[in-house]
Amino acid sequence: MHEQYAPGEETNPSIDDFAENITASLLDAGFDPDNLPTLMLETGRALIDDAGSMITRVVGNKRLPNGVRSMVIDAGVNVLFTAFWYKHDLLPAVEKSGTYEETVVYGPLCMNIDVIRPSIRLPSMNVGDPMVIRPVGAYNVTQWMQFIRMRPPVVMISENGEVELIREAESVETVKGPERMPSWLADKK
Repeated sequence: MHEQYAPGEETNPSIDDFAENITASLLDAGFDPDNLPTLMLETGRALIDDAGSMITRVVGNKRLPNGVRSMVIDAGVNVLFTAFWYKHDLLPAVEKSGTYEETVVYGPLCMNIDVIRPSIRLPSMNVGDPMVIRPVGAYNVTQWMQFIRMRPPVVMISENGEVELIREAESVETVKGPERMPSWLADKK
């Protein structure tokens, strides 16, 4: 998370630690070991976040007035809503050489809130260069919104390397498809 000092793997208990503490507390609470309550957990991010990555491209570069390098990519907070809270890894999709320096990474929405990473060390990237953002497997597709830009397609890659489209990219037709004109307005044409 942006405000977190140490990496998550150092600050978050492991699944085994959670399980040990929960089961020990249940057993210490006096429940009959043969009639324990059912425990249900929503483990979303812990189980599936690493399963998703986003491919994006650089669409612009410039120096800010304070001299800091900035970069604009074609994925904004509309499709990466968790960028408000999480320090997603951003890295070149192909190996890049050169000096890594502090970079602010913006999305394409032309709004001051469209910041993917307020500070990350990256090499110099050219317009069109592909980048990978990860992990994005938990909640990003369910939270993304159609705002200013159409939502991109989603593909799944099997363990064998097979690629399958699992969600088509949006078009004007898919956005307008569910809309209906009320009859009392349609008659006014």
